[in-house]
Amino acid sequence: MALPLKPPLLPQLARPAKKLPVGDGWAYEPKWDGFRAIAFVDGTDIYLQSRSGKPLRRYFPELTFPEGRYVLDGEIVLFDAEGRQDFGALGQRIHPAESRINLLAEQTPATFVAFDLLALDDESLLALPQRERRDRLVAFISAPLQLCDSTTDPAEAEPWLEDREGVIAKKQDSPYKPGERVGMSKIKRVRTIDAVVLGWRPGKEEGTVGSLILGLYDEDGNLRTVGHTSGISRKEKGTLPAKLAPYETGERGQGDPSRWDNARDLEWIALRPELVIEITFDHTSNDRIRHGTKLVRWRDDKKPEECLMEQLRT
Repeated sequence: MALPLKPPLLPQLARPAKKLPVGDGWAYEPKWDGFRAIAFVDGTDIYLQSRSGKPLRRYFPELTFPEGRYVLDGEIVLFDAEGRQDFGALGQRIHPAESRINLLAEQTPATFVAFDLLALDDESLLALPQRERRDRLVAFISAPLQLCDSTTDPAEAEPWLEDREGVIAKKQDSPYKPGERVGMSKIKRVRTIDAVVLGWRPGKEEGTVGSLILGLYDEDGNLRTVGHTSGISRKEKGTLPAKLAPYETGERGQGDPSRWDNARDLEWIALRPELVIEITFDHTSNDRIRHGTKLVRWRDDKKPEECLMEQLRT
């Protein structure tokens, strides 16, 4: 490739923040739930690189890019039939069998969402301020690429903390620094639900709880496992075994994926579905909590059957 930038080129990263930074000089974009990727395009020659510098092209043969010579920073995203981002389906694309990849590429095609232009023709744009790179990107972008939304008004960005995965805030006068956590902040969406405690897993230390297995009732009244929380205080991890003992059913095992939907070889102890907790989390996929869970409080005032799956979809 005859480009001014060549792979591997690590993407600029964002520092975590608890709230939107405000004031002059900030631009805001929605946070995407996909695979961060840098696209190197030289005519019909396309190279896709992951956040860690590994090649991604073979997993997404359906992605096409306008001919030209340029380098884009963006996200590979997969949308379901209702237009929601589906990270679970996206993850299935990382498969060793080419036939499987081609089938999924046809059934569930991915989209490349562009949010930065790093090089164009023979010019590297890394030293330009983010404001100018954004203007160049807007002028450059064309189908089938999708342009990432952007605003300089924090009031317009606030809703993304409710209905998207969060917000990426960028300093408009900042150059692009590959591999560095500078000039950008990420504010994740934090959500709260009430869930039934279905069981627990022992912690690394003797006589402690490592995590609580969580469930919610679906529309048919079935109690479904939706994930777990290990965000428990050190003190409570030591006192929980005694608290949970009266609710144990006697059923226990090692890594039963049919029940707990987890293939790892982890010990579990089942509980009667009578305890309810409130948790915070920042992400779901396919009606499962993926990460960022934290125990807030025990809900002795709430009935287990009131803990519904619809909480994950609002």
